[in-house]
Amino acid sequence: MTNEDDTKKNCSDVHENVNRKRKNSTNSNGKGNNTEYQNSKKFNHNNKNNHEGQEEEDEENMLSLSLSLCPTKPIREIPEQESSPLPSEPLDSFPVTMPQLPHPLQLSPTHAIYVSSLNETTLLPMCRHQEPATQKPLRLRRNPTQAPGEGKGETVPALFPWATTKRATVQSFNYLVAKNITTISGDVQCKKCEQQYKMEYDLREKFLEVWKFIADNKSSMHDRAPNVWMNPVLPTCKFCGQENSAKPVIPLKKKQMNWLFLLLGQLLGCCTLDQLKYFCKHTKNHRTGAKDRVLYLAYLGLCKQLDPKGPFDR
Repeated sequence: MTNEDDTKKNCSDVHENVNRKRKNSTNSNGKGNNTEYQNSKKFNHNNKNNHEGQEEEDEENMLSLSLSLCPTKPIREIPEQESSPLPSEPLDSFPVTMPQLPHPLQLSPTHAIYVSSLNETTLLPMCRHQEPATQKPLRLRRNPTQAPGEGKGETVPALFPWATTKRATVQSFNYLVAKNITTISGDVQCKKCEQQYKMEYDLREKFLEVWKFIADNKSSMHDRAPNVWMNPVLPTCKFCGQENSAKPVIPLKKKQMNWLFLLLGQLLGCCTLDQLKYFCKHTKNHRTGAKDRVLYLAYLGLCKQLDPKGPFDR
């Protein structure tokens, strides 16, 4: 009984030693960090033979103790892993390269803020000096087209007794009556039979018609010629009797136009826009706008020449 007790006691001592070694091995392994444990795996292959030899010795010792004491299974001792060696070279010896950043501002040489220096490598911002805004002097408006063109004078030959030597200007009503010029004539041509002949108007009668029409309708015209002026009714041809067919003959040269005859017959609407602008140009009237605007100014301008005191102001 004494021998059996001694044998059990020895077996228990052996197991306690094995457990103690396991705990020490586990503690030592737990104290290592994960980085050292991963690095140690790299050296397992190189130290494989050393570990195998050590394991064989431990197994033999354990086998001998187990055979002498009690039939127990051999216990494999986990070897203490070696930590990976640190690099012998200092960290300062490793080259450190900084990435090269692109230039923050890349401008073409033709850019407004690009300044080329002597070495052509410097970019300098340009600050534009803004001068204080100064009020521009007022420029008087002038209309050079109101004057006659180059080589043309203000005076022209008076082709009619009721005309003056000034362009687009006629004599006054009182002057004509005083000179006993009461019949105003002009050339017309029939659009049907194409007969050309001279037509006459009575100055007093026809001018009174125009005078009364303007006095009665001026307020409703709104500075525009009415339709009866824009599309005048032509006289009846005395040869073929065709109504609305005797059209006034207007010469090509504007200085030869019979303005008073066209006014008394209310035939100024037969003039072109260019001819009406010619009248406004030489009578100092505004000559831009539509035809009804310029035609209205022509009627009022001629009437004012005949009767400066009449209701013909704009």
